[in-house]
Amino acid sequence: MPSIRSHLLKVLLKREIRKTSHLPFSQCRTLMDRQVRLFKNASGVSQSAVKVGERDAQWLVPERAVADAAVLYLHGGAYVSGSLRSHRALASHIARASQVRVLLLDYRLAPEHPFPAALDDAVAAFAWLQSELGLQPDRIVIAGDSAGGGLSLATALRIRNSGQPLPRALVALSPWTDLTCSGKSFERLSHKDPFFPTADRLQQAALAYARQIPLNHPEVSPRFADLRGLPDLYIQVGSDEVLLSDSVDLANQATKVGVKVRLEEWPGMWHVWQAFCDWMPESRDAISRIGQYINAALRRDAS
Repeated sequence: MPSIRSHLLKVLLKREIRKTSHLPFSQCRTLMDRQVRLFKNASGVSQSAVKVGERDAQWLVPERAVADAAVLYLHGGAYVSGSLRSHRALASHIARASQVRVLLLDYRLAPEHPFPAALDDAVAAFAWLQSELGLQPDRIVIAGDSAGGGLSLATALRIRNSGQPLPRALVALSPWTDLTCSGKSFERLSHKDPFFPTADRLQQAALAYARQIPLNHPEVSPRFADLRGLPDLYIQVGSDEVLLSDSVDLANQATKVGVKVRLEEWPGMWHVWQAFCDWMPESRDAISRIGQYINAALRRDAS
C-alpha cells in the first residue's frame, strides 16, 4: 500500500505541475534546474566534472566504488529539458546504492538539437568509457529515466545494429519508449498521473525531438523496434503514470524475442518517483532495488 507521504506528495505535484504546463520548453528547463534544491545528493558520493568528447558530463563516485565498472546515466526531461544539475541527486543515489561509479551525461537537447543528436552523444559516451577508461562493454550498465530510459534502449539498439559489443544490462525508470503517445494507459490513467494529465505536452516534445523523422522510427520509439539480442533489461514503472503502457508493451515485446526482462509495476507510484528518495520510503526502496540489480548484473547473475 502506498505510504501517506506518497499520497500527500502526489497531490502537491499535481497542483504545482499544472501551473507550469503552458510554459515554453526554455522556461521548463530553468524550473527543472531550480527544483534541484528539493533533492539532496547522496552522502559519501564524490562529484567531478569531465568532458566526454565535446559534451559536459559528471562523475558520481561512491566511497567504495567497483574499480572496473561504470553506469552510464541518461537523464530524463522529454528530450527537451534536463541537465547535470537536475539529475545529479538521483544519479548519486544510484551510485551509492550500487557502489558503482556513475557517468551522468549532458547530451544535446531538442528543439535546438533534434534526433539523432541525443542518441549520437549517448553512443559516443559508451565508446568513451571503453576507449578512455579501458572498460569492457560488459562492465558497463546503461541506465536512464523517462526520455533517458528510452534513450538507453535506443543506444543499445544502435550499438547492436553496428555489430559492436553490447553493455551488460539496461535499467529504465518510467521509460518513454513510444513517442506516438498511443499507449492505452494515456487515456486510462490521465486522471491519476500528476505529471501528464493530458498527452499534449509530451506530443509537443516528441515533435520537437523527432522533427521530420516518423515518431515510430525504432531509434526514436524503441517500442516499435526489433529488440532481439538486447542486453538484460530492468524496468521500474508506476501504476498511476500514463507511460505505463510504454513499459508493459515494451517488456512483453522484449520477452517474446528472448530478452531477459524484469518488469516491476509499483502500486500508486507516478512518473520517476525514484527521484524523491529524501521524501518517501517507496523511492528509497526503488533505489535500493536498482543498486541490487546493477550489482547482480555485473556479477553476471541478474535475475
